[in-house]
Amino acid sequence: MVSNNLPLPSSPHGCTEGSCYPATGNLLIGRAVNLTATSTCGLNGPERYCIVSHLQVKKCFECNSQHPYDPNVHSNSHRIENVIYLTDSNRVNTWWQSVHGQESVSIRLNLEAEFHFTHLIMKFKTFRPAALVIERSADFGRTWRPYRYYASNCTRTFPSIPANGLHHINDIICEERYSDIEPSTNGEVIYKVLDPAIPVKDPYSLDIQDLLRITNLRINFTKLNTLGDDLLDRRPEVLQKYYYAIYELVVRGSCFCYGHASECAPVPGVNAREIGMVSYLLICTAHTNHVTFHPCHLSSCCAQIHGRCVCKHNTEGLNCERCRNFHHDLPWRPAEAENPHTCRACDCDPVGSLEGGVCDTHTNFEMGMIAGQCRCKVNVKGTRCDDCKEGYYGLSQNDPLGCQPCNCDPRGIIVMGAPCDQISGDCSCKRYVTGRYCNQCLPEYWGLSNDLAGCRPCDCDFGGAFNNRCMMETGQCDCRRHLIGRQCSDVQPGYFCAPLDFYKYEAEDATGHSPPDVRTVHREHTLSHMVTWTGPGFSRVKDGAGLVFTIDNIPYPMEYDIMIRYEPEVCEYGENMMFFIKYKIYLSLHVLSCSMCSYRYIQMPRPFCFEPSNRYVVTIRFQRHGATHRHLTAFILIDSLVLIPKYMELPGFQGNTPESEQRQEEMIRYMCLDSFMITPMPALAEMCSKLICSISSIIHDGALPCECDPQGSLSGECDVVGGQCRCKPNVIGRRCDQCAPGTYGFGVSGCTACDCHSDGSLSHQCDPVTGQCQCRQGATGRQCSDCQPGQWGFPSCTPCQCNGHADLCDPRTGECRGCRDFTAGHLCERCMDTFFGNPALGSGQHCRPCPCPNNPNSDNFNALSCQVDHTSDQIMCNCKQGYMGLRCDQCAPGYYGNPEQPGGQCFPCECNGNIDTQDPESCDPRTGECIKCLYHTDGPSCAQCQIGYYGNALAHDCRRCTCVTAGTLQSACSDGHCDCDRQTGACLCREHVVGHNCDQCAPNYWNFGQDQGCEPCNCNSQHALGTHCNMFTGQCHCHSGFGGKQCTECELFHWGDPREQCHECNCNPEGTEIAQCDRLTGACECREGAAGLQCNQCARGFTGIFPKCIQCHPCFQLWDDALCQIRRDLDHIQSRVQEILKGGITPGAGDARIKELEGKLKQVLYVAFKKLLVSLTDQFEKVKQYYQESLQAEMKCNASVFGPMSPVEESNKTRARTEDLLDEIENSINRNVAAHNKSLSDLQKQAHDLHKQVNQLSDQVCGGHSNNSVNGSCPDSQCGGAGCHDNQGNHVCGGVGCSGTVGTSVAALNDTRNVTDSLNTASKELQKVSKKVLADIAAMTQKLKNQTINTLEKANKLSKELKESNKNLTEFIEKIKNFLTEEGADPESIEKVAQEVLSITLPLNRTVLDKMIAQIKESLSNISNIEGIVNQTTLHTTKVKELLDAAKEAKRAEEVKDMTNITKEALKASGKAIEKAQAALKEAHNNLNSTRNATAEVQNLGTCKFTGFTYFL
Repeated sequence: MVSNNLPLPSSPHGCTEGSCYPATGNLLIGRAVNLTATSTCGLNGPERYCIVSHLQVKKCFECNSQHPYDPNVHSNSHRIENVIYLTDSNRVNTWWQSVHGQESVSIRLNLEAEFHFTHLIMKFKTFRPAALVIERSADFGRTWRPYRYYASNCTRTFPSIPANGLHHINDIICEERYSDIEPSTNGEVIYKVLDPAIPVKDPYSLDIQDLLRITNLRINFTKLNTLGDDLLDRRPEVLQKYYYAIYELVVRGSCFCYGHASECAPVPGVNAREIGMVSYLLICTAHTNHVTFHPCHLSSCCAQIHGRCVCKHNTEGLNCERCRNFHHDLPWRPAEAENPHTCRACDCDPVGSLEGGVCDTHTNFEMGMIAGQCRCKVNVKGTRCDDCKEGYYGLSQNDPLGCQPCNCDPRGIIVMGAPCDQISGDCSCKRYVTGRYCNQCLPEYWGLSNDLAGCRPCDCDFGGAFNNRCMMETGQCDCRRHLIGRQCSDVQPGYFCAPLDFYKYEAEDATGHSPPDVRTVHREHTLSHMVTWTGPGFSRVKDGAGLVFTIDNIPYPMEYDIMIRYEPEVCEYGENMMFFIKYKIYLSLHVLSCSMCSYRYIQMPRPFCFEPSNRYVVTIRFQRHGATHRHLTAFILIDSLVLIPKYMELPGFQGNTPESEQRQEEMIRYMCLDSFMITPMPALAEMCSKLICSISSIIHDGALPCECDPQGSLSGECDVVGGQCRCKPNVIGRRCDQCAPGTYGFGVSGCTACDCHSDGSLSHQCDPVTGQCQCRQGATGRQCSDCQPGQWGFPSCTPCQCNGHADLCDPRTGECRGCRDFTAGHLCERCMDTFFGNPALGSGQHCRPCPCPNNPNSDNFNALSCQVDHTSDQIMCNCKQGYMGLRCDQCAPGYYGNPEQPGGQCFPCECNGNIDTQDPESCDPRTGECIKCLYHTDGPSCAQCQIGYYGNALAHDCRRCTCVTAGTLQSACSDGHCDCDRQTGACLCREHVVGHNCDQCAPNYWNFGQDQGCEPCNCNSQHALGTHCNMFTGQCHCHSGFGGKQCTECELFHWGDPREQCHECNCNPEGTEIAQCDRLTGACECREGAAGLQCNQCARGFTGIFPKCIQCHPCFQLWDDALCQIRRDLDHIQSRVQEILKGGITPGAGDARIKELEGKLKQVLYVAFKKLLVSLTDQFEKVKQYYQESLQAEMKCNASVFGPMSPVEESNKTRARTEDLLDEIENSINRNVAAHNKSLSDLQKQAHDLHKQVNQLSDQVCGGHSNNSVNGSCPDSQCGGAGCHDNQGNHVCGGVGCSGTVGTSVAALNDTRNVTDSLNTASKELQKVSKKVLADIAAMTQKLKNQTINTLEKANKLSKELKESNKNLTEFIEKIKNFLTEEGADPESIEKVAQEVLSITLPLNRTVLDKMIAQIKESLSNISNIEGIVNQTTLHTTKVKELLDAAKEAKRAEEVKDMTNITKEALKASGKAIEKAQAALKEAHNNLNSTRNATAEVQNLGTCKFTGFTYFL
């Protein structure tokens, strides 16, 4: 029956109007397996332990906890679960016991959920612990916080924990009341979480709830209470008495439900039937039968406190820590005394809410949560989630997203409010948009976009497209054949639109109705005449005759207007002509009478319907109106018959639609039809071109191919409107397939003008294939422009005059052709070259060959021509190049060979242009070997540079080697010049010398100019900045503090060991003689009166503040000597004492000896002090005696001589005056001495600086210092210097290997000489080049100027001519108007005037104007090219400037030479300056000596006066 009650929830404790309270009890009950201890006795086997008692006889026992406690079998088991109850079923006490001697032991209770913990009771079997800590965890053991500390001495055991009592309910303190050593048993430790002494204002606050909430409880025993014997004796017998043992442990609490439950149930997953649970209940039951033993009842004391709350107030969770699902309309809160804070159901629409209507459980603004807020589906909005969002429709519970998207195309919807209906989902489309989703354009619209209307109209061309529909995405219309573009309004390349007069039939191709009366008249296309016809020309039809036209190419069935284009010859015969049109001969249509002089065309009064695939024959007969007989001289010029379609019948023009009416209006407004009535056709308006293309597309179902003739056209493309191909010259026809009248030879180059001569030909026309003109009598040639053979000078032909040596001559110039008998010339009047004589008719001479030296046809003829010298009667030969001599039998200078022998020739000497070809001795005339090579070249062919020169001999570019002699091998140099590589100019350098010119030492080497080359720097690797040094001095670049040539010494004004560290001297300049200190010790060399390591203190024997040190009284020296002697003695004694201490007692140096020495020392000190005291006393007595004597003498004097006029008084006055005078003299002398001393110091400083400057100047100029000896020689300086002389007395300065200015200047002078020669040559060459370039530029500029002037003159002349022509034309037109308006103008006069007008060249032809404009543009482009030429000229000018700069650089060689001379002058000036400096130095020394003497005299004078004063006293 007990087991059946195990899973029941804890008994309810009851609820108030607000919070609920579950029952409390011992949390250990039912949780034996969750209770653990870190130490238990006897777990691994029996262990012996003892008790502290004087009453019991048996004091030691056995603990064996290998098995759980059993009162009958394992009664000595003391596991931790024994503490749950005080006794067993037999009322025998049970307890837990730790291993003896262990102080750090823990007991831990792990709970399965959160619980309210109220208090703790521990009842001990042994002494209570001397120190323990109660800890808790609210996160299942992850973190721990202390509740309370207990210790017998809190300050010593837990020094950081306060022990001054509890002030706040959650303070952590240490208590001492439960840690005393008494009682020895049954002592208790009680802890209450909420101390009754501290009032709690709000037991439901979060702080109080957090203080009570636990998931784990831990009790840490840290120190045992002992009697103290364990401190001295750590034997097991002693330690077996001390351990922890607990009878009973009560952890009082209840399940933690935040006031939302009054009872608890077992936690799911936790087995309530744990080990020992039944027995515990039995024990508990037994306890309840004996109330006096344990006064409690089963439900509160013995029942298990479960961990899962049975929640109320619409809460849930293990601890009722949250609201139930769908009950989050109010945020969850712990219940309070008067308010249970019941969770309220969510007010969310389950159709549009997530998870059936769950709302937010709490407020968290960071996560966007608000308690009670409904969580809508993705596409749902509203406080209750009962409405679709904008852009969505169809709220549905089965839809996981709530609503479906409208899927409206944003480009096609009206952007106002919701894009679609929230019920049906239909979108609200723009004006030209359709479809459920507004994603399609209406028919005849395209380009769905964000425009206001949504789509744009297709606007397909009504003729180029089949209809007005297009693709919605691209707007592409459905085009007819060969039409392209989005609107089908463009023509494909190679195709064209037919004009309205496209179907024209030339009269030249028609058949004459009366053939003898119809003749073809061709007209040539000239630039001076406007073309007013089509085709080759006209058909000249006689009065009464007619033309028959055949029409069989009708493209579209419709009505066409029939139009005749013509030109009248005479208006009189055409005023009343009638013409008849017959269809297939048997159908008569209409008779029309009209005047044919008013217009150039005539049109039938009504159209005629033509159909495709039919053949029509149109017969036209011309007859004067009202005439009964034919006029034999009446003619009319018929150009063509034209069919004009009636476009009003075509689609796009029919109906009353706005588009049709607009097109009709535009055809009339822009005079589109009228443009095709006249010839030439004027330029079409853009709108006409578009409309005509549309009309042509309908008639021909697309565009027509150009079909340009490949031979006669320039390309395969033609005009978009009309299809006119671009013809080659003299080619006509739409397809460029025939020659123009007056031309012939149709081919790839076009046609060629006939150019028939007007005097020799019958007409301007020629054979279209051969071009042969029809010649008159006596004319010949293709153009009929030549005389008969043997004559010239057409048209006045005369016989040829050729002196009988030719039969034919040039027909235009008369020059004879094919001269015979070795003659030549215009009239064969002279001998041809290589012949001589007089071939003129009647001279009797003939032409003979020149003997130079042999005949012209031989292999030994070397002349160009010859002539007879009539004065000497000798034949003079004009030799070919390379030959000379009277008979050209010798080679000219610069040539070699054997011309006197048969087959011998002269060849140019192959010297690469490096000889003077005018010099006979420049090369060998037989072998051709070059002898006199120019431009510093050498070799048998002058193909290489001379020795000492380098460069490209073939380019006349041999330059002198620029080797520095000081760095070049001596074997490669002689007479100051060195050899180098003849190609590159590289010199042969000495060892460790580098550079193209051997002008510098190799890296890390120095001492340039030595015979053996450069020497290594040998810079110290540690103290130098690098391995390189100065090329001339060898000075390495040292780190700061180091010096010497190789950085192996300390720097100037430094001291120390350079291998370790160098230190700065820092000598005081006022106390030292020189700034350099001792390089080993660093001690400065002090002046008299100065002392110290840096000479910055007053020396011994001097007093005052440095640097004003004054020498002490002479007596100081006596006492100082005595003290120094005593110090030396003491130092000796001290050293002896150190030796004794170091080496032990030495023989004769025992304690007695030491005491003896101490006694003597004391005696010496006593004697010295005594002597000093006696001496001082004697001196004092003497001073005192002298003072008394002086007083007595004064008294005597005062007694003997008394009064204001007494001698003593007068003496006093005199003495006072004398003292004032002496003071004044003394001050004056002191000032003079100070001034002299300052002057002397300044002179010394100047002399020192001057000496240093002289040394530096000498080192820079000569390469050595001026430390000369007495005799003027400088043994320490091989380079000499200021004041240095040799044995002969000559100045020594500079030399080989010296780095001074003199040595460098000498070397520079040698180098300069070499450079000067090279630069002089380069300067001459550059001057030649610059002159040539300047001449070329001047010529180009002049040429450009002339071209520009000519072009401008042509343009001005052309402009003037155009203005004059326009003026004349205006006046001429005015005259013609006046003539025609006058009465009595007969037809003959009118005809003459018309002929004259037609013969006038008028610049009205578009082609002529275009060509003239092109010529003007070309001229202007040539003029604009001036800028480019000027730019090019600027570039040439820049190059010339660069060449001139180079020439200036070349001239700098002379400046270098001048600088060398200046350097020499500077050296001389330096020598003079040195001599002057030495003289000044000598004079300064003399002045110094004089000043010293004068000072001594002044001092002596002052001393004498003072002495006299003393004597006076």
